[in-house]
Amino acid sequence: MARMARLSGADVLAYCLGKPGAWPDEPWEGDTVAKVGDKIFAFLGGGSSVGLKCGATREEADELVETYPDAVSKMPYLGRSGWNTVRLGGVVPDDEILELIDASYATVVSKLPRRLRPE
Repeated sequence: MARMARLSGADVLAYCLGKPGAWPDEPWEGDTVAKVGDKIFAFLGGGSSVGLKCGATREEADELVETYPDAVSKMPYLGRSGWNTVRLGGVVPDDEILELIDASYATVVSKLPRRLRPE
C-alpha cells in the first residue's frame, strides 16, 4: 500500500491563500498568518502546525483536542476564544485539516463587516 503524502506547511499556506480575499501577512517577524479582510483566520508559524478557530467557544474547540490529544492543543493567548494549534503530518487526517481551515475562514468572514467580505 502506497503511503499518502502529508500536508506540508507550504501546502497549508497555498490552500489558505487560495481562499477568496485571502492574503499573507507577517505581523511578527518570522510568523506568517493568513488574513481575510483585516482578520487572521490561520496562524502558519514555522510550518509544522497551523493555528485555527475551531469553535465558537472553548468547549466546542475542546472536542477536537479530546479527539486528537497528541496532535491538537489549545493555542496560547487565543485558546480561550476557541483557537487550537493543529500539528501537521501526523494524526489528524489531511482532509480534516482542510475542513478545519475552511471552517476557520468561514467563521472569520462571517464576522467581518459586509464591506470587507470577499465577493
